[in-house]
Amino acid sequence: MRKTLSILAISLPLLVSGYAQASESGVLKAKLAEISTLKANFTQTVTDINKKEIQKGSGVFALAYPNQFYWHLTEPDESLIVADGRDVWIYNPFAEEVSVMDLNQAINASPIALLVHRDEETWSKYTVTNEEGCFSIAPKSVDAGVESVDVCFDGNTLTQMVLQDQQGNVSQFMLSDQTAISDDELSMFKFTVPDDVDIDDQRLNTVN
Repeated sequence: MRKTLSILAISLPLLVSGYAQASESGVLKAKLAEISTLKANFTQTVTDINKKEIQKGSGVFALAYPNQFYWHLTEPDESLIVADGRDVWIYNPFAEEVSVMDLNQAINASPIALLVHRDEETWSKYTVTNEEGCFSIAPKSVDAGVESVDVCFDGNTLTQMVLQDQQGNVSQFMLSDQTAISDDELSMFKFTVPDDVDIDDQRLNTVN
């Protein structure tokens, strides 16, 4: 058994690190609390593990607290992700297919869900570090498909997001033309399944 002094010497850096981690999570949550709704255009650049550009695109991004999310890629190929507060709908017009999962499943799959989900249990599943206005969010679980998500701010304005998957691909999203969402625009968070589209229902009927 280690002596008490040795235990304290080892534990102290961990306690300091834990305090810093909690503080950085708190700073990020405070910034996100200033953003109840957001709508912006985005440009997307995807690079592979060798930093070779493999795709560019653009579209519209929006969020509303709590638990509502909208991601519409319009170029080069259209795709749509809508979180309506309970379920997450992923629509591929080219394949004429819609996948739907519980919100909790999506939260477990990607730290980007923290932008619209703020309870302590969910946040405890991720580590947060901060460097010059950019917060890096990483899942503690090795089973997550996403290695990390960086979210960067200019003051309280969200300016970019950088997502890295476990294969080393990096997707950078630059945001522009940000506005708050009007009441008339809240319908974007309601997804209607188009006619003649296959539905892949992956919901587990968990409580959200």
